[in-house]
Order: sequence, then C-alpha cells, then structure tokens
Amino acid sequence: MNNTEGALSGVRVVTCSTAQAGTVPYMLMADLGAEVIKVEVPGTGDGSRRAGEIKNGVSSFFETNNRGVKSLTLNLKAPEGKQILYELIKRADVFGQNFRPGAAERNGFGYEELRKINPKLVYASISAYGLEGPDANLPGTDAVGQALSGVTEAFSIPGKPMRTGVASVADETTAILTFGGILAALIHARETGQGQKVDTSLVGSAFRLMGWTMATTMWKNQAPITGARINGSRNRAGIAACFNDIDGKPLAIQLDARQWLPALKILGFHNEMDKKGLLDLGIAFDSEEDKNEILDTLSTMFSKDTREHWVSILREADMVAAPVNTMLEASNDPNVVANGYVKEIFHPKIGENIKIHGSPWKFSETPSTPGFAPELGEHNDEILSSLGYTDSQIEELQKNEAI
Repeated sequence: MNNTEGALSGVRVVTCSTAQAGTVPYMLMADLGAEVIKVEVPGTGDGSRRAGEIKNGVSSFFETNNRGVKSLTLNLKAPEGKQILYELIKRADVFGQNFRPGAAERNGFGYEELRKINPKLVYASISAYGLEGPDANLPGTDAVGQALSGVTEAFSIPGKPMRTGVASVADETTAILTFGGILAALIHARETGQGQKVDTSLVGSAFRLMGWTMATTMWKNQAPITGARINGSRNRAGIAACFNDIDGKPLAIQLDARQWLPALKILGFHNEMDKKGLLDLGIAFDSEEDKNEILDTLSTMFSKDTREHWVSILREADMVAAPVNTMLEASNDPNVVANGYVKEIFHPKIGENIKIHGSPWKFSETPSTPGFAPELGEHNDEILSSLGYTDSQIEELQKNEAI
C-alpha cells in the first residue's frame, strides 16, 4: 500500500545555506517530505534568486535548487532574529550552512553553540576546500572543486586550454554526499540521542567523484590517458571514447579488454586496424603517438556511417554504446521521460507549463513530490505563529527589521 507522505515526513530542517551545493541537499529532503525552513536575509534573500533564466520574476536557478522549502527572513545580526533561530533549532532535526569556516561561529550559530540548544541536532557544514589545509579560509565555487580535484584535467582535450565543465559537478556531488551524510547522522541521532557535525567540501566531494580513476593514477603515480579513457593495463586494456558519425553526431562506446577485438570485427574495422598494426589496444600505453593513431583511425571509420548504425551493431552484440545527447536532447530522451527524470508542470507564478527535474529515485511505498520554490519571506507568519508569536509581535519584528 502506498503512503501519501514522503519517506522523510516529520523531519524538520533549518538552513542558512545559499547557492547550489548548500541548497540542493535540503531540496532533496523537501522532495521526500521533510519540512525545510530556509533562512534568508530580509529584503534581498538568497542572491541566487536572480540567477539563471528569469520568467515572470522566477529564477530557474533558485527554483531548481529550492523547490518545496519554506522561506523565513531573519536578520541574524539582530538579537530578536537570533533568538528566533534558536527557537527553531530547539525543534529541528537538522541544521545546514555553507559559510566559510569560522563564519558561523563568529555569528553565533556554530555547531558548539547550537548543540547546547539541541544535543540531538545534525549539523551539516559545507566549505570549498575543507576545514584543514592552507586554503581552508578562502572562498570557492564549483570551478574550484573541479580544478583542484582532478575533474578538470580528466575531461580536458589534449592540446586545448583546460576549462571547467558547464555542468556543476562539484556542487551537485557535494550536495548528494551531504544529503547522504545527513541521513546517516540522523539515523545515529535517533538511535542514540546524540547529534553530530557533518562536514563536506567541494574539493573533497569532487575528488571522491574521480573514484577508481584517481586511485589508479595514485597507484601508478602517473597521469591518466586523456582524450579517451584507455584504461586497464598494457596487457589488458579497455576503451571508453566518443566519436563523430558521418553527420558529425557523436556516439559513445565502452569496451573492456575481452570485447575489443570482437567489436572491431562486427563493426568491420578489424582489417584496417590490422593493416596499421593497431589491433593491440595496449600500445596506447606505450606512447602518445600510438594512442592518437588508434583514436584517429577509429574516428575515420566511425565517420563513414550514422551513429544509429554503429550503436545498433554494438547493442545487438550486448556491448555498451549510446548516442551522445546534447543537453536539450537529454531533456527529451525517451529514457529520461519514461522514468520521470524530467517532468512538465504548471507553475502558478510563471503562468505556463515548465519542465523540471523529476525525482532520481522511485520509492515503492512513499512518494517523492517536487514543490515550488517560495517567495522571499513567504512563510514568515506561518513559522513565527507556530513558535507562539502573536500578530502584534510579528508586526513589531517587522518594524524593528528583525525579519
């Protein structure tokens, strides 16, 4: 029997977080039924309200990263504003912030302060570089996470200037790992009554994203082959690479060592590769010239027919191949649509249907329900009333610019 409430229904979250990595963990929690209260600066709010594509005053950036949360404006420099935050913390399960290390402590809502108010509190903190090291106190963004973690090099093209990718992989990875860390700490808190601080960073999260490729690099003490992923060893090499077809449309393939020669045969590439002495994929480890000759020859052969042709041949042999979607194509891909990874909903403020991210999960018993991002301070009265503030007290807080 399906429930009408999400898996995190009953979980209360308070955040003083902005941007992307700092907000997505709590948006995901809101999708799953948690009550998430986003604390914003009165009058201005989260700066990302003005980022991305703007339609009728609605920001694609803010909407994507803050849907389903409640907005409460608090002046945390005012004693009244800080007191309201403390009242919320008494009732919260989770608190999140992504200030520079030390900033929350200086402003009276560091972990040590808040754990005195609520010993069960799970306190999530996101930084750019991590809490230790020479750059710990510097500001940072997704570009920093990609650059320092090795992601930028991994996706670079030999001979061309390195650039961070348009996808915010460091931000999103940090958000997802923070989400997981919060849930782990929340389980511990509910079982033991003891809260704790969970620290994540852009650099640390993006470094984890590099996975076994980074481990292999460290073991070899040698940079990986770029331009295509030819991995494994000299005697047992596999390949993951993209090639353009006859129309200039790219496709992606990934073949392990056992599949390399059979794939060349079914594609009709075997004779040409044999003539050039390129049947041994492992020679890519010998020199940059050998690697480039393999890739260039494959590129020439893939350019003689359509990607549909090549993909169908490999898939019929149960080998991995797929078209490389543009981002717009990805949003319309039948796999993405069929699984609900993208949804079309009517947005009341925009006044038209918009496409949004669906849920990356499918729960058998509880729903994942996306909401809408709030107006600045939209939930002030609701939240303050739930804390026992009267209408006249709320008016006084507004007059004193505490909210």
